[in-house]
Amino acid sequence: MFDDLLEANLRYQEAFEDTGLSGIARRELVVLTCIDSRIDPLAMLGLAPGDAKIIRNAGARVTNDALRSLILATNLLQARRICVVQHTDCAMTGRTEAETRAKVSEASGVDAIGWEFLSTTDQMATLKNDLVRIRECELIPADVKLGAFIFDVRTGALEPVVTKG
Repeated sequence: MFDDLLEANLRYQEAFEDTGLSGIARRELVVLTCIDSRIDPLAMLGLAPGDAKIIRNAGARVTNDALRSLILATNLLQARRICVVQHTDCAMTGRTEAETRAKVSEASGVDAIGWEFLSTTDQMATLKNDLVRIRECELIPADVKLGAFIFDVRTGALEPVVTKG
């Protein structure tokens, strides 16, 4: 079932060279973005391996686990900038939580009641609320720079989201 991946890894190993990179992101950057396979975070931002910490989840949401990673990156791994990148045509936007639960229930054949998928009908408001959650987290240093963007999956454009504060 995973033979293709193991074969690809064997080819990767043949050319692999230890870069000597540390666990510290060279560009002092942590990026929170979506799991959408149309997004290549390094290429999208002109980065190379070792430049940034990358956190991915469905919808690029500031969940407890994403926040945990942001706290660790900013306190232990010298990240001084947080970049939240959501995107157009996201499966987590444009429908209610109830509609997402119904779709998941239908697809899985199991009732998804009780699950929270963090769907939103207002992507911009949700993104801004997530930024507030980061900014208000007492474990993230106040001097960490915070940026928000919407990535257009059709054009490759990265649009800054203007927020207060």
